[in-house]
Amino acid sequence: MTSEILAKTPLHALHLELGARMVPFAGYEMPVQYPLGVMKEHLHTREAAGLFDVSHMGQILLRGAGAAKALESLVPVDIIDLPVGQQRYAMFTDDNGGILDDLMVANLGDDTLFLVVNAACKHQDLMHLQQHIANQCQIESRFDRALLALQGPKAVDVLTRLAPEVAKMTFMQFQAVRLLGVDCYVSRSGYTGEDGFEISIPAAQAETLARSLLAEPEVEAIGLGARDSLRLEAGLCLYGHDMSEATTPIEASLLWAISKARRADGTRPGGFPGAERIFAQQREGVSRKRVGLLPQERTPVREGAELVNADGESIGQVCSGGFGPSLGAPLALGYVQSSHMTVGSDVWAVVRGKRVAMKVSKTPFVEQRYYRG
Repeated sequence: MTSEILAKTPLHALHLELGARMVPFAGYEMPVQYPLGVMKEHLHTREAAGLFDVSHMGQILLRGAGAAKALESLVPVDIIDLPVGQQRYAMFTDDNGGILDDLMVANLGDDTLFLVVNAACKHQDLMHLQQHIANQCQIESRFDRALLALQGPKAVDVLTRLAPEVAKMTFMQFQAVRLLGVDCYVSRSGYTGEDGFEISIPAAQAETLARSLLAEPEVEAIGLGARDSLRLEAGLCLYGHDMSEATTPIEASLLWAISKARRADGTRPGGFPGAERIFAQQREGVSRKRVGLLPQERTPVREGAELVNADGESIGQVCSGGFGPSLGAPLALGYVQSSHMTVGSDVWAVVRGKRVAMKVSKTPFVEQRYYRG
């Protein structure tokens, strides 16, 4: 893909001004890094505050008295009892229990839900909603809006200067906030494992807000490279890599994301695509599962590397991998057979024909520091 046919976010000119190296990503031309470099961008986010342009993500509104019940028919998550001002992680599943996409859902009140879906899936997600629940609620695409993520331990100090009320928010809270005279939606959440905020803002005002935030001494612009290493250290999945239509929530180690009310023994069991298979896997186990992996040497292990046992027999594959600047070591996520799921199990990755020793590890690899009050 060339830059001429790639979509551009409202901050495209600002990225170029800041010296970003631009790459194709999910149909957009996006900044992979700035002159600071991926390593320093990563560490700066962990120590202070980083600003990410995530405007390529899809934003969708569902309106109407039946919106929550309608959305519940497509996700294994409790939406009906989602409190106003809260958001929740969810997944669209198919009839075989596979994951079509993962998303965030917030309750704005007044029978309105706000969804943020992945960039590469946003058009198919919109079509999925229209095909299945358009007769139960109003579906409004807001792909015209920008989305900024301010992440890191100093993010709250920075955003509080523009809107003091955000200091009272806790992890996964969501509210309307006025920033620089513009009506925005703000959630206290993100994709780095750090405290921080995501800000939905009309595209026309996005650059003004971004420049204001970047003018603060704690804030640096952060690209896709550091975004990936930050989320990997935090043990967070990336759709299309660590989960897909070929994986169920159980195989992807996402049972925690199936609300207790929607599980087989819950108050509103099932009622979402693939529930029978997912419940069966929960009862009977699975033949493979996503696990954390720590290489026992300095060799980075990348996505697609084959995983083998001590006898050289194939037992799985790496789905995400790289170097963790905060961890100071390589790290990876991968799918392994049930015989090697236990933390501490020895496995080997095949890298350029050589075997790299690895151990199955707990995730997250670094402590998550969400603010829970």
